Amino acid sequence: MTLADLGERVGRTPSVLSLIENGRREPRLSLVEQLAAALSVPVSELLKKQPPNRRAQLEIALDHAQRDPSYRALGLPQLRAGARVPTDVLEHLVALAAELRAQRSKPTATPEEAREANAALRASMRTRGNYFADIEEAAAQALRRAGYSGGALSQGMLTSVVARHGFTVRFVPDLPRTVRSLTDLRAHRIYVSQESVGGHSPRTIVSQALGHFLLGHDTPRDFADFLRQRVESNYFAAAMLMPESSAVPFLRSAMDARDLAVEDLVDVFSVSYEQAAHRVTNLITHHLGVPCHFVKNDSSGIIYKAYENDGIAFPADVSGAIEGQRVCRQWSGRQVFSAADRYSPFYQYSDTPAGTYFCVAQVDPRADRGSAITLGVPFDHSRWFRGRETRVRTRSQCPDGECCQRAPLALAERWEGNAWPSARAHSHILSALPVGAFPGVDDVDVYEFLDRHSGDLTPLRFSPSAGGVRGCNAGVRVAACGEMECEFCWNAGHFRHYRRYHV
Repeated sequence: MTLADLGERVGRTPSVLSLIENGRREPRLSLVEQLAAALSVPVSELLKKQPPNRRAQLEIALDHAQRDPSYRALGLPQLRAGARVPTDVLEHLVALAAELRAQRSKPTATPEEAREANAALRASMRTRGNYFADIEEAAAQALRRAGYSGGALSQGMLTSVVARHGFTVRFVPDLPRTVRSLTDLRAHRIYVSQESVGGHSPRTIVSQALGHFLLGHDTPRDFADFLRQRVESNYFAAAMLMPESSAVPFLRSAMDARDLAVEDLVDVFSVSYEQAAHRVTNLITHHLGVPCHFVKNDSSGIIYKAYENDGIAFPADVSGAIEGQRVCRQWSGRQVFSAADRYSPFYQYSDTPAGTYFCVAQVDPRADRGSAITLGVPFDHSRWFRGRETRVRTRSQCPDGECCQRAPLALAERWEGNAWPSARAHSHILSALPVGAFPGVDDVDVYEFLDRHSGDLTPLRFSPSAGGVRGCNAGVRVAACGEMECEFCWNAGHFRHYRRYHV
């Protein structure tokens, strides 16, 4: 059957059908139904993601390869995979293109470049008060479309948000260890582990995965781009789980009562302490005019991540990077580990060369290795916070002073030259940064996982009434929604929400 023959049956010109056939125009559902009837196949046959044969798969792969920046950089003319191009030639071209991408997946950065990228990103966050208006709007729009009305985001509401954007969620026991989530772009499935990862709940991980697509992320160009995308997807997840429309009035009300506290966001929105503290930094400077800083460090004071727009001076190397540096032993992030109850908020005033800061620190038991999370503000803004009555006060001369760098003189005189410590091995400092567009991800594990799960979901067919089946081609089982088990299916071009029926 020629395109002209098919066009006569469905009332379309051959040129229009050619654009659809080559993926350059999206057909309406009504036209898809007409085409299916004219070709005597079910609609689902036309909407399948899988290529019908190896030849078609190679043609698609070659088309994608020629759009890749690494391929376009060669300056070669576009090659059309017509019928006269032998299949074995396509095999060679696709394999060469894949190897070209692999060769370009060199280590994304040297350690120095990675640290400089971190420092540059933190500086960018500081200039905007760690507030991203475009991401706030993307999260708010996604929630509006799902009918969010306020309060904590339930698992069911999140599942509804995900489904409305064409994805389903699968909880699996064998997710590759190098990833938090894995998205099958062919089947539009987001795979997450059945167990939460440290302080990362399944709701957080699913929201982060969705954020990459709603924010238009592409394969990272370099390590700096990878970091930027990670910060943006984390921000999106926080904006989903603690929406601006709900969190800002809550914080403003607490500020009016002079009772701001991170732990209240934890209770109200059912998130980790770390994520709640991060979210406070997103909102209180932009909406409430309160500068702040955030630190995550271990019991020895090593910084994992930090942010500031209040003038506090973090220890830093010559590139300006602070990750891996050790905070002063007088700071609350280290003092909390010796508190009587490290898992409750620890309040402290810290006098530093940059000024006096009110800080609240808490060891998050859900965080890896029990890291301390600290939120701090300048002394003048302490009046808005719970715990401001504390009498705990320390004095720090770091990062330029010697309050931590050198032992007190009397102590040094007693022991200098009489101690021989056996240091722990720090083999990680000798390892190179991981290679690949997504650093640290084991591609073999990822592809083997997707291959194992590619056929484990048979399309279901059901309808919103107990009567029968109508026009459903991609229904899949998802997580429980609220108090009832739910299904989502693609019907008439939209995702709809159904109570479960026998199929």
